[in-house]
Amino acid sequence: MSIPQAKMELRPLGNTGLKVSSIGFGASPLGSVFGPVAEVDAVATVREAFRQGINFFDTSPYYGGTLSEKMLGKGLKALQVPRSDYIVATKCGRYEEGFDFSAERVTKSIDESLERLQLDYVDILHCHDIEFGSLDQIVSETIPALQKLKQEGKTRFIGITGLPLDIFTYVLDRVPPGTVDVILSYCHYGVNDSTLVDLIPYLKEKGVGVISASPLAMGLLTEQGGPEWHPASPELKSACKAAAAHCKSKGKKITKLALQYSLANKEISSVLVGMSSVSQVEENVAAVKELEGLGMDKETLSEVEAILKPVKNQTWPSGVDQK
Repeated sequence: MSIPQAKMELRPLGNTGLKVSSIGFGASPLGSVFGPVAEVDAVATVREAFRQGINFFDTSPYYGGTLSEKMLGKGLKALQVPRSDYIVATKCGRYEEGFDFSAERVTKSIDESLERLQLDYVDILHCHDIEFGSLDQIVSETIPALQKLKQEGKTRFIGITGLPLDIFTYVLDRVPPGTVDVILSYCHYGVNDSTLVDLIPYLKEKGVGVISASPLAMGLLTEQGGPEWHPASPELKSACKAAAAHCKSKGKKITKLALQYSLANKEISSVLVGMSSVSQVEENVAAVKELEGLGMDKETLSEVEAILKPVKNQTWPSGVDQK
């Protein structure tokens, strides 16, 4: 059975040969991380995303204490399309019970993930939030264990994820070229913080694919603002709130503007956005289509950039309670 797929821009991912949709499906909300999501809704959301041309799905055993992987697995299985029609990334090393980047744990982890996802292999296996482990262990123990899993065919490619940008250069400078295929950065390529851009020439030179997540800065660039636990400074929170209010006063949505800003940089292969309902998928895909057609609302963007200028590129320390 084939599902007629809408055309979505596909971008090459480093040297992997994979072509990923410019917008990627962030599956953490399917783990009921931000509120309950029924299985029937999770399955419908995955189906709608695929139908709209999204071919890249990202999850982790950490999201919803393994629930995200299970829900995504059910959604992908229900598509009943060839496995080569979609690209799946999951992670290892971070779990509900804590961090464990040992070779033994990550080797066991992929088998558990594949079972939950109902897959024979994943396309990308990331070490999840490596700043919480020992980076030297990641280099000397975790990545070699992942290379073994790659040889066994359990993952096609290897990635690393985390918040501080210097973790990527630390690891990539210490592993043989071509060992790490992809990095996943979050909260560093959006209207309020675009520091990831400084790292792109280095990553390109190493042939490493770039995925960016959280274009809405973990909720800061939304009308309702970030969650209570958001680690940003009060200044950054209030500037983002002012920017959101400004957009609203003009009848515009800051979420759309922020997403389009992140999507406009073609050096970033895919922008991951969390989705847990058909309407969210539709809204995100509409933002992509509008960007490809009419382009971005440059006037509102420059007004928002002016509001955010005093806090531009201000980040926050990595906190264990972050999703």
